[in-house]
Amino acid sequence: MRRQASILVGLLWCLALLSVIVIGVLHTARMDLLVVKNYGDRIQAHYLALAGIEKAKALLFRDAQDRSRTQKNHTGNFYDDAQQFREVPFGRGVFCVLRRGRADEGGGIIFGVSDEESRLNVNTATTDALAKLQNMTPDVATAIVNWRGGDSTTTAAEAQYYAGLQPPYQPRNGAFQTVRELLMVRGVTPDLLLGRDIHQNGMLAAGIEIESAGSIDSADLGWAGILTVDSTVQNLNAAGEDRVNLQTADESALTAVRGITPEIARAIVAYRGQHQFQSIADLLEVTPPQNLGRKGSSRADTADQSGNHVVSENLFMDIADEVTTATDQSLTGAININTAGLDVLVCLPGVTRELAQAIISQRQSNGFFANPGELLKVPDLTRDLLKQIAPFVTARSETFRILSEGKISSTGARQRIQAIVHIGLNNQITLSLREDNL
Repeated sequence: MRRQASILVGLLWCLALLSVIVIGVLHTARMDLLVVKNYGDRIQAHYLALAGIEKAKALLFRDAQDRSRTQKNHTGNFYDDAQQFREVPFGRGVFCVLRRGRADEGGGIIFGVSDEESRLNVNTATTDALAKLQNMTPDVATAIVNWRGGDSTTTAAEAQYYAGLQPPYQPRNGAFQTVRELLMVRGVTPDLLLGRDIHQNGMLAAGIEIESAGSIDSADLGWAGILTVDSTVQNLNAAGEDRVNLQTADESALTAVRGITPEIARAIVAYRGQHQFQSIADLLEVTPPQNLGRKGSSRADTADQSGNHVVSENLFMDIADEVTTATDQSLTGAININTAGLDVLVCLPGVTRELAQAIISQRQSNGFFANPGELLKVPDLTRDLLKQIAPFVTARSETFRILSEGKISSTGARQRIQAIVHIGLNNQITLSLREDNL
C-alpha cells in the first residue's frame, strides 16, 4: 500500500508540474500573440496616418490647380475642414489630419493642414526679426544669425566658444537643416525652443483626446511653434505665370500688365534711371517724366489724386501680384499675410502688435488679401511702412505641414506622422517626414 501511495503522490506531483508548464507555455503564447497583435495594430495605424498625409497632399495639389485657373493666391481651403479630415474611416480604423489652433483661430484642435509660410524662417530672419520673439535676447538672436555665418566679425569668436565645449563642434556657417538644430546654438535651451511640446507638433500630450484639448499659451510650444526652415514660394503670380520685373522690364513688357499704360511704363523706366526699386511699393513713388505731357497724354490723365504720382493706390493694388523686384525664381522665407499669426507678423519691419492685430482683423472681416498690395487697406498701415514690409511677404503658400494620426478603432492603437511638403503646380515634394512614438 505504501508503495502504491508513493507512486500516486509522484504522479500527482508530475501532473502538477506538467500543469504549471502548460499554463506557463499558454501564458507565454498568449503574451506573444498580444505582442504580435499590438505590433500589427501599430503597423496598421502607421499606414492609416500615411493615408491621411496622402489625402491631404492630393487635396492641396488639386486646390493649387484650381487656384491657378481662377487666379487666386489664397482660398483658405483645407486649413479648417473637419468634413475632409476628422475621423475618416479606412479599413479597421480611422485617420485625422489635425493641428493646434492659434489664439486668433480660437485655440484648441483644428482639423486641417497648416502652412510653413505662416511661420518665421530661421534661415532668412534678421537679427531684429528674431529679437521680437517671446523671451528672445539680443545675444541669442545674434548667435542664431552667426551660426549660419551671418556676421563675419563675430563668427570667429562664436567658433571658439563651440570648439571649447565637450564634445566640441563647429557652427554650420550655412542654412539650418531643421528647427531642432537651434539646440546647438549658444543660449538656446530645450525650454525656450520646444516648451512642453517635445514632439514639436502642437499636441503636447501623446494620447491627447480631441474634446479635452483646450487652448494653451504660446510659451508651451516654444519658439519651434512659429519657426521653420522650409518656407518658400515661387516668384509667380496667382495664375502661375512669371511676374514682370520692374528693375529690368522694357516698356513693352510693362504695358503687358493690365492697367499699365504706355505713359505709365515710360514713367517707370524713367524713374528707375534715377532710383532703384527696393520693393514693388516703390511704384507708388513713380512720378511723370518731364516730357510726359508731350507724349500724347497729360499728367492729369495718369497721376493720382496728389497730381505727382502716376500709379494710384487702387492701380497698385490691382497689379501688385503681377510685378516683382526680385530676380530669384523662389522667394525663401516670405510670410503669408493671409495665414500668419500675431507672433509672426510682429517680426516684420515696423509692425507693432497693434498693427499685426489690425492685419488679422482686416482679413477676418473683409476676406483674404488678394496680394500684398492690399495691405494698404489695413488702417494705419502707411505707404512708407508697406515699402518696408513688401519684400518679406506673400499672399500665397506652397509649403505645408501635415500632421496625421492613424487609430485602430478596436484597440485604440495610434500613430502620428508629420510631413512637410511643397505643393507646386506640376509636382509634389516631401521635404521631411517624422513619425512620433506614442
